[in-house]
Amino acid sequence: MRVLPSERLLPNSQAGEPVPDSKSEQPPVIRRAEVVAIALVGLLLIVVVAVLYLAKAFFLPVVMAFVVGTMLSPAASFLERRRIPRALAAVLIVTAVGAGATFIVGLISAPLMDWSTRLPQLASELKDKLHVFDRAIALWHELQHMVGGGSGPIGSFEMPKVDWLQPTIEFLSPTFTEFLLFFATLILFIASWRDLRRALIMTFGDHEARLRTLRILNEIEVHLGNYLLTVTLINSGVGIATGIACAVTHMPNPAGLGALAATLNFVPIIGPVAMFVILLVVGVIALPTLGAGVMAALAFVGIAFMEGHFITPTIIGRRLALNALAVFLALAFWTWLWGPMGGFLSSPLLIVGLILKEHLMPGSGPQLPAD
Repeated sequence: MRVLPSERLLPNSQAGEPVPDSKSEQPPVIRRAEVVAIALVGLLLIVVVAVLYLAKAFFLPVVMAFVVGTMLSPAASFLERRRIPRALAAVLIVTAVGAGATFIVGLISAPLMDWSTRLPQLASELKDKLHVFDRAIALWHELQHMVGGGSGPIGSFEMPKVDWLQPTIEFLSPTFTEFLLFFATLILFIASWRDLRRALIMTFGDHEARLRTLRILNEIEVHLGNYLLTVTLINSGVGIATGIACAVTHMPNPAGLGALAATLNFVPIIGPVAMFVILLVVGVIALPTLGAGVMAALAFVGIAFMEGHFITPTIIGRRLALNALAVFLALAFWTWLWGPMGGFLSSPLLIVGLILKEHLMPGSGPQLPAD
């Protein structure tokens, strides 16, 4: 009797049991439905990012109010336990925050206004002090001529144009409407946070889902509140240390420079770099020699190094420690999307995302083998 190919037997199989065709029964690595789902999720993310970018004037103040309001909610709860109505506590907290921000802006803006009126004189002084680099610039031009990359006579150093000044101010300064929307949303959010929490929890009918939502909201509130308090104290210390360093090195207006250092330090990576450049430029212009002018900037480098590598990791601890690559990518994305305020929101939003991931996608599945 002739045996068909499809009826070949395995060594341990019984008669009448055909060998399955292994190639036809292997499932595809990625099914078509999975490809469609991935494509739809990608399109959804693109649409969401586009909407957030185009509607920045609305979403930025609202998201900013939600994040800051969640950070300040523990303070409102503290005042409420002292028998102060929550609505009144919200007004008091926002007024105190606004007064502090106004004080810091006053410290920073006073020297800026003074320097803006003396900009031509300061530019001339900077140009005179940078004549020490004329020889290096001449060598660079000679090198360009040697390789054929330069044209024209060798000129003296010229100050760069400031055509970027007006666009930069517009980029950094929110409009009055955005300020109004932010403060109104912030007050209403803090005043109604308990009702919002209850409504969000009761949206789910399942007891386990309600409990999970309660845990997520509690953890977000605690972590963001601790983050704001910790970062504010650390940045205040950085500002005080920078102001002292500026006073010791005879920099002009050390209080304003310290306040600026504390403010810029709320934006990771970008803020300290910008502060170093500001201290370098101010020192070179204001002080008589280049050596004296770079002392404050070098001192700030030491302060920022100690804060970033020792003080902040020790105080915040492992629970709020964020991966450096994740912080950098979140900072780059939110700064591109929403500017400096997006840079301020990058770390809090990253913390919220990690908390959501921890609760909604717990790592209880199979783990990779050890090395």
